[in-house]
Amino acid sequence: MKRKQADWQKKLVSYVHQKGGRITRQRLEVAQALMEEKGHMGVGALSDVIKKRFPSIGKATLYRTMKLLCDAGIAKACEFGEGFLRYEALHPEEHHDHLICTSCGKIVEFEEKAIEALQEAVAKRFKFEIVSHRLDIFGLCDKCRKLKNKNDTPKE
Repeated sequence: MKRKQADWQKKLVSYVHQKGGRITRQRLEVAQALMEEKGHMGVGALSDVIKKRFPSIGKATLYRTMKLLCDAGIAKACEFGEGFLRYEALHPEEHHDHLICTSCGKIVEFEEKAIEALQEAVAKRFKFEIVSHRLDIFGLCDKCRKLKNKNDTPKE
């Protein structure tokens, strides 16, 4: 789901001004690119997308801007065991969790009301107020599991 442009722009402008910074064209272009992309992007993939719009942008600027977007609550950094961060746009009206294949890196987003309800019940039982949470489940996707099972089958 794409966040309305006005929403994230207002949030970014407010956050940057509150911190005494400036809104630059580069920051807006990076944020726009992230908002338009679906899924989880590393800085390398984001660089490929943004260089089409803004060829002179450097990776240091991308890293700083991604940190800014995360701090502003517009994006979220995700570590999926690959040795680098991936980023995704945050949409206040939705929440999802992840299934991550440890073989091919496939990421499946899912929503499960029963899991959310259980988390709420556990928090309530311990008198704990949930501010945010993240659930990443690591394993093998169907394709990789079948390939592994095929390779593990003894040959006659």
